Amino acid sequence: MATLFTKIISGEIKGEIVFQDEHCAVLRDINAQAPTHLLVVPKKEIESIGAAKPEDKEILGHLLLTAAQVARKQGIAQSGYRLVINIGEHAGMSVPHLHVHLLGGRSFSWPPG
Repeated sequence: MATLFTKIISGEIKGEIVFQDEHCAVLRDINAQAPTHLLVVPKKEIESIGAAKPEDKEILGHLLLTAAQVARKQGIAQSGYRLVINIGEHAGMSVPHLHVHLLGGRSFSWPPG
């Protein structure tokens, strides 16, 4: 079953794709929580990091490297940014498709939430 993210990546649903390669796409979050709020999404449908398998380790590393690359291109690497991966409803995961939130452009507090 295709997820919302898969439909955006395929062009079935409108969405802003900031970057794309053969393994992932970076989408602008429609419910932005920071001046820069992007989602790094694998093209392979993996429900969550908890559902990832050993054979997914390359794509998992690729997501983080892509997030760092996009942060540099967006001009937020120097001042700092936050990467977040939510797992499950209680953590705020609303689309059952692994994605890394890339947030920047403002100061963040700790602990989050």
